[in-house]
Amino acid sequence: MSRMRMITGRRLIARLAIEKVAPDLELSHLDVLEAVKLARRNGEVTVGTIAEAMRIDPSRASRIVADMVGRGVLERAASQQDARRILVVITPSGWSLLTELKSQKLAIIKDVVSDWSSEDAKNFAELFDRYMTGFERVFAMPDKHLPATPKAGK
Repeated sequence: MSRMRMITGRRLIARLAIEKVAPDLELSHLDVLEAVKLARRNGEVTVGTIAEAMRIDPSRASRIVADMVGRGVLERAASQQDARRILVVITPSGWSLLTELKSQKLAIIKDVVSDWSSEDAKNFAELFDRYMTGFERVFAMPDKHLPATPKAGK
């Protein structure tokens, strides 16, 4: 677990993918793109939506979005529901970048498992999916899984 935490915590796969596809980007740029991609499933995406998804200050999210707009990867658009709201939208160039980054990440993972048998890869995929589903279940109800704290004076 510690070894996995070291690799995922340092985000080595994402860093390698960025280095190959767009070395002038930072991890925060990729995070914003992913946040927009995921948040759009639930409706319109604003800078506030991105800040909340990334758990960062809205002013930081705004600066990153502005940088990404300048790079042509994101664009601002008026909401069709409320013209006063400014939305953040992924451009065709942004979608292309996401596709290239995903391709690079998959290539890295394929390299990691290249000497595995098909059965090993299939078993790992199934077990990893169960593992992640378990995490999602636990984090959906954190109070259920936390130890009870003793009451003061008892």
